[in-house]
Amino acid sequence: MPADAAVALGAFLAARGAPVSVWGVYLVTLVANVSSAVGMFFDAKTVGRAFFETRTGRRLLSRRTLATLEREYRRHHLWGIFFSRFLPGYRALVPPFAAIAGLPASRALPPVALATALYYALLVFAAHRVGRSWEAVAGWLTQVSAALAGVAVAATLLIAVVVWRRRRRSARQRD
Repeated sequence: MPADAAVALGAFLAARGAPVSVWGVYLVTLVANVSSAVGMFFDAKTVGRAFFETRTGRRLLSRRTLATLEREYRRHHLWGIFFSRFLPGYRALVPPFAAIAGLPASRALPPVALATALYYALLVFAAHRVGRSWEAVAGWLTQVSAALAGVAVAATLLIAVVVWRRRRRSARQRD
């Protein structure tokens, strides 16, 4: 289960009366995420660069690509790291690659922590809001589902009519 889904579920359940605080969900998420990012940064600082000097490492990331990565991290370190932390899939790669690019922790980790705090605050707020307004959201989803079912039925009928007409036209041309 992706972490974001677990965080959203926790905030949703907090709004629905589960014995957990929305602030608790946020703080646990923030501490865990920032701690793991810091750990990945220092792990990569220790062994990451050496790995990319091996044969396997050079296949994954060439020396040229590594040099480009270093240049871009130095050029856009604060904003690049900050905005990259909002991109699913890339979020986990930002701290270790900042370390591999040679950025010091004092330049790499503050934007990581700030972006993480903002991202999860927005996610927790949105999920909590949905949980508090669940009846309205469920009603809206019911209406949207009914509309989509109607569209699906209409599309199925349209396709059936088109197929029937083409077959009929094809049969006439053969006769």
